[in-house]
Amino acid sequence: MTARLAVIMIVVASLLVGGGLYYAQVYAYYDEVSLAEAGGVTALDRVTGEPREIAVSGFQGIDSDSSPIRFRACFDTGIRADDLAWAVPAEDAVPLIAPGWFDCFDAEEIGPALEAGQAQAWIARRNAPYGIDRILALAPDGRGWMWTQINECGTAVFDGELPPEGCPEAPEEFR
Repeated sequence: MTARLAVIMIVVASLLVGGGLYYAQVYAYYDEVSLAEAGGVTALDRVTGEPREIAVSGFQGIDSDSSPIRFRACFDTGIRADDLAWAVPAEDAVPLIAPGWFDCFDAEEIGPALEAGQAQAWIARRNAPYGIDRILALAPDGRGWMWTQINECGTAVFDGELPPEGCPEAPEEFR
């Protein structure tokens, strides 16, 4: 009888801890952010190197202080890919999976659309924070998404290597 009680307590404790971990990963660390809190929707200008604001509607965004790559956003815009000829393209844009409850951002739809050329991606901001780029993607129907991903500078420096040519100097905490 004592062994049975011990097994039940272990199973219940395991379920509670597992449920807590699941909640922490999927819900607890995310906060909804407004368009202003997200810094607007932008694309990096090829000439000036500065982000230029893009008008959007229906903005929905989430972010987390626990990681610089947890930002995701969805919105609608009246612009087409041709309207962003002035922007810096994102060559290696790979959307990261969003929590299931943030259903406007579907990386399993966005990724293949980018690969097939049915959507296009641009750099929205570079190295903000260091080693992290914000990516903007647009579909032909006016839907748009933004997310953050590690860039080539961050990949090298976070692995303890020197940054590649063209990267800004790494902050002190990464050296």
